[in-house]
Amino acid sequence: VQLVESGGGLVQPGGSLRLSCATSGFTFSRYTMSWYRQAPGKERESVATIRSAGGTTNYADSVKGRFTISRDNAKNTVYLQMNSLKPEDTAQYYCNAHVGMNYWGKGTLVTVSS
Repeated sequence: VQLVESGGGLVQPGGSLRLSCATSGFTFSRYTMSWYRQAPGKERESVATIRSAGGTTNYADSVKGRFTISRDNAKNTVYLQMNSLKPEDTAQYYCNAHVGMNYWGKGTLVTVSS
């Protein structure tokens, strides 16, 4: 199982970024995918989850209405569209797949600062 995140960077408050997580090594369409983040000095927290069947989504309260998780089963890729970014969204963002055990990518850094 491999998960490779991309799309992070430096953005001003109020801006947008789209993160991508390209996957391989498992049948992507069958599994729930999630995005987590970890800010400096804080624990890793769940940001958004999208289920395999039906694409039901769940979000942390802190990102509801601003972030959107989606998936493209043909491309084995999950996305996180982040709008109206705030400085408190600054963190390393990780893609997660639970395929018998938890698998993680190396993460992509999002910095929200003016």
